[in-house]
Amino acid sequence: MTHQTFNFNLHNTKFFGQYWKSKQPKTAVLLVHGMGEHSSRYEDFVVAKLVEQDISVITFDHFGHGKTEGKRGHNPSFEAVLDSVSKMLEKSKEVFGDIPTFLYGHSMGGNVVLNYALRRTSKIKGVIATSPFLKLAFQPPKIKLSVGKLLQRIAPSITMGNELDPTNISRDKNEVQKYIDDPLVHSKISPNFSITFIETGKWALDNAKNLAIPTAIFHGTGDKIIDHKASEEFANKTDKATIKLYEGGYHELHNDLCKEDFIADIISWINNA
Repeated sequence: MTHQTFNFNLHNTKFFGQYWKSKQPKTAVLLVHGMGEHSSRYEDFVVAKLVEQDISVITFDHFGHGKTEGKRGHNPSFEAVLDSVSKMLEKSKEVFGDIPTFLYGHSMGGNVVLNYALRRTSKIKGVIATSPFLKLAFQPPKIKLSVGKLLQRIAPSITMGNELDPTNISRDKNEVQKYIDDPLVHSKISPNFSITFIETGKWALDNAKNLAIPTAIFHGTGDKIIDHKASEEFANKTDKATIKLYEGGYHELHNDLCKEDFIADIISWINNA
């Protein structure tokens, strides 16, 4: 296995990216992380398990996240976020060659990969969306939403707290503590992430019937951050999507008590897609 980091520039931003190349790459996964976190959080378990199965992985840190430049928790626009995925698909082809490639997105990243499949033309083999941000499992304060919409028009880069309770990411207390102690994890969010992703989640639900790429959705029924019923709604609107629910599973299935079953299901789906 070869691990390599790299940088690329897009929309006046210097991005951090990295990939893990198996000895004989036959399949590739472009991994898109969630809100407030970063790509390296997937290295020890998800990436390791995929590479063990000769599935090479490439990933990056979003605008305003991890080791990518920019104000924490802010992006220029949703289209710019989709552009970053296009750029990474080009990089994937450069480092792995022209092999079957899957988009794998978690939470906010799940929103991104589903919207990418619906809005952009590509040769993606399939889409994996875990706990995709289609609809929040809680209702943000109405005043905060109203202020957010106003700020998006007049001061879109202003950031606020993301209302995330770290204890809701996993039933494994060790994983929760690692999240809390991670210096690259932050709780900042601008209207271009919060309001935009609420709206694009709804758009994806409204347009799920137009999905043309095989898609697998995975969600825990105990998720207190993102509504698993919205994932079910999406899957029920298209014959291109399947859904697997994990009873009692929390938001980060890859860091939860069911993670071994979860990753085995993902690998099985990739191998049979």
